[in-house]
Amino acid sequence: MKQNLKDKIVFITGASDGIGRATALAFAGEGARLIISSRREDKINKVADEIRNRFKTDVFSFPMDVRNRKEVFEKTASLPDSWKEIDFLINNAGLSRGFDKIYNDNPDGWDEMIDTNIKGLLNVTKAVLPGMVERKRGHIINIGSIAGHEAYPNGAVYCSTKHAVDAITKAMRMDLLGSNVKVSTIDPGMVETNFSNVRFYGDTERAKNVYKGVNPLKAEDIAETIVFCASRPAHVNIAEVVILAGAQASATLVHRNP
Repeated sequence: MKQNLKDKIVFITGASDGIGRATALAFAGEGARLIISSRREDKINKVADEIRNRFKTDVFSFPMDVRNRKEVFEKTASLPDSWKEIDFLINNAGLSRGFDKIYNDNPDGWDEMIDTNIKGLLNVTKAVLPGMVERKRGHIINIGSIAGHEAYPNGAVYCSTKHAVDAITKAMRMDLLGSNVKVSTIDPGMVETNFSNVRFYGDTERAKNVYKGVNPLKAEDIAETIVFCASRPAHVNIAEVVILAGAQASATLVHRNP
């Protein structure tokens, strides 16, 4: 029997678009109360308004850069008392920058990926997890990638950050054994979001070609999977889900229709 998510408090980072936005909408559809953040204040407020209008559920939105530890700690600590007891943390904020051989790659992009995908996840987890441990309940769901299971050419640093997410998730689950706090990771393959556009620094044509001839996953597919994991009974923990498009066999092996 699945867990009822109504009135559960769900904190989602990077919720202004893509998987984060879709996940916020999916939890709202279950009657959850949403805490959503993003670096872009205008966009995160727009998502909050959409949720209120469509689902009539409570939303607390604010701008936050997960890379800024001081900001993360301060904003999380300053949540109103009615929002402090977070039931689910969805560590979704993440990105890829560049697609080149490592000796030609842009080190500024490395910093952005490492600071967001690894340090950002750690910052938010550190801000939220002690409360879960104290209350003896909670669930952290990290958004990883198939790139955390295999490396591929031109993606050395991005793959390394997602391998780090995989290792952090596994070690965190060990650290939390007996705490009644669950830890999961959802590791998607090819999902058509703004991901490739960000990776290619706004080159929309190059981004479109990533999905050419393929029916990729949608953000909603991942959101549905996240909600499924969150709604399992207390004694069930979906530790890891690798989810691929039907036309995808690995990070680099994809069947494309002509």
